[in-house]
Amino acid sequence: MVSAVAENLLRSKVVAALAWPHRVDRYLELVNPMWAADDVRARVIDVHRENPASDGAQVATITLQPTNTWLGHMAGQHVTVGLEVPGSRRLTRTFSISSAASGPGEQFTLTIRANEDGEVSKRLVNAEVGQLLHLGQAEGEFVLPGTPATPSPHPILMITGGSGITPAMSMLRTLLRDGYDGHAGRKVVFLHYARSPEDQIFAAELAQIATADNGVAVHLFYGEQLFSQSALQAVVPRYAHMATYACGPQGLIELVQAAFADSDQLHVEYFKLPSHACGEACGSIRFAASDLEVANSGAPILAQAEAAGLTPESGCRMGICFSCVAHKADGRVRNVLTGAESDLPDEEIRICVSAPLGNCTINL
Repeated sequence: MVSAVAENLLRSKVVAALAWPHRVDRYLELVNPMWAADDVRARVIDVHRENPASDGAQVATITLQPTNTWLGHMAGQHVTVGLEVPGSRRLTRTFSISSAASGPGEQFTLTIRANEDGEVSKRLVNAEVGQLLHLGQAEGEFVLPGTPATPSPHPILMITGGSGITPAMSMLRTLLRDGYDGHAGRKVVFLHYARSPEDQIFAAELAQIATADNGVAVHLFYGEQLFSQSALQAVVPRYAHMATYACGPQGLIELVQAAFADSDQLHVEYFKLPSHACGEACGSIRFAASDLEVANSGAPILAQAEAAGLTPESGCRMGICFSCVAHKADGRVRNVLTGAESDLPDEEIRICVSAPLGNCTINL
């Protein structure tokens, strides 16, 4: 562990000048990968299989010990993870944190499903203890307001599907860790949809929470028990008046949004872009820095850039982490999550969720 005095020294302009043309962290990493002045890294200290009996995609919870440059996270936030792959550049993806809110330098967990087309997720599910990962700082606004354990008359509803349970579990774990008592304040209703009991993530912990006398109502639905407004109303009659946090696949989120059409209480987070995430397949995209022009397919700019052989920086691919922000010189684009359109020149856009509406010039 680097002392506070040493940390201040390592961040000084004098040391930076001595380290030039490299950064101080480049030298620290050579001595000890867990020493850092600015960069955030973490070592895998445990890997736990969440669904060993499932015949579906593997899910694992990995426990990370970050460097002391980690600032901590709020329940519900996510983090960008970088993975060094031999023969390739560093691959990055964004994952929700599943453990209770953490402080600076404290351990935290990621619960990850191995997506069929996700190289990073498949590698992390099979991570080895001792493996080193590169991290960003925690980000995201899908969080509970105020202090979680503060008594409040306003109840909370969580609706999740599949691996979308992870940020909600971070919230629930934080509430319970920090002294939440549903009998003294706000009630919490937790609804989760999974393919089968064998695919259920955090099954044992949820069963324990459900039987505890803490004011948390847990409802689990499997297989053909699909979400519907009528089913929601039967379980939670006054759902439209509850602060609601929904996270999961597109189909579930769209049904939840329809149920809350007349309410302003809904907060959502997608785990994948909507299937209709596209613009208009006309005109062309010019990648100015690469002196390359391709026909516009209507897909988000990131996907089109990669199809053209470019390798722009990216992380979550869902408009969350902002690591793919690029300069748009001209053209009209649509945000595929919100539907908002913009034709402003010289604009910074998130290319993973921006689809061109005709001709467009991007500085890539």
